[in-house]
Amino acid sequence: MASLLDPAARGRVILVGAGPGDPGLLTIKAVDALRQADVVVHDGLIDPAVLDHAPAHAQRISVAKQRARHTLPQEAINALIIAHVRAGSIVVRLKGGDPFVFGRGGEEVEAVRAAGLPVEVIPGVSAALGGAAEAMLPLTHRDWSSAVSFVAGQCKPVLSDAAGGVEGGLSEQDWSGLAGKGRTLVIYMGVANAAAIADKLMADGVDPGLPVAVIEKATLPGHRAIRTLLADLGDMVAREKVQSPAIIVAGEVVLLSDAENRLQTLAKQAESFA
Repeated sequence: MASLLDPAARGRVILVGAGPGDPGLLTIKAVDALRQADVVVHDGLIDPAVLDHAPAHAQRISVAKQRARHTLPQEAINALIIAHVRAGSIVVRLKGGDPFVFGRGGEEVEAVRAAGLPVEVIPGVSAALGGAAEAMLPLTHRDWSSAVSFVAGQCKPVLSDAAGGVEGGLSEQDWSGLAGKGRTLVIYMGVANAAAIADKLMADGVDPGLPVAVIEKATLPGHRAIRTLLADLGDMVAREKVQSPAIIVAGEVVLLSDAENRLQTLAKQAESFA
């Protein structure tokens, strides 16, 4: 069977991960897909240099989303993609990070396949992997962490309203056992709920002195990695005016991403929570 990347194959979807932000982290296969696109349906944080890989004639459609405010609901995005494919277009659905890591790529694949249309997925560097690497923060380490978990710091909406939904509480999520000694927890979309996340983890028995890092604007201009302890997480996010996109990393591996100065600073902070 010929690959869906065959230019002669019309009326199809290529779901592409654009990586965490830096255009240099696009895969070769992602660039090849963009060069064939008739239509590019893209997220809001895609760098213009990424979109430049598509032909000049390709239609570029932004479906940018923000917390609790969407330009298009997911069902409408699915319908938009399907309509263009049925018209014979090669549609590249371009998503930040990796489409299958909190990118709703699975929902879009289901919708396209349910419509009886061909779809291919090209993975991308996830925000967690790209951001952690940039911060020299290993998510696993033979001596410090043998497990890593990824969770969403906000819940699926349980009520509909004009603003796009009312989110459920963090208490609905079971994170027991995901953070602590020998484990790394990565939290996506957690900045707005940082204080509640810290409270939840501590209520579940996680040490208040567990090192945490917030990686803001991973691989983008102005990126930074800010480290503190779990008990200070909410206050630190407010104090440093952290903005999305950002991820939270909790675990002893956070200490490995910096030298002795950072270790001594965190040790002093830990004393205040003892």
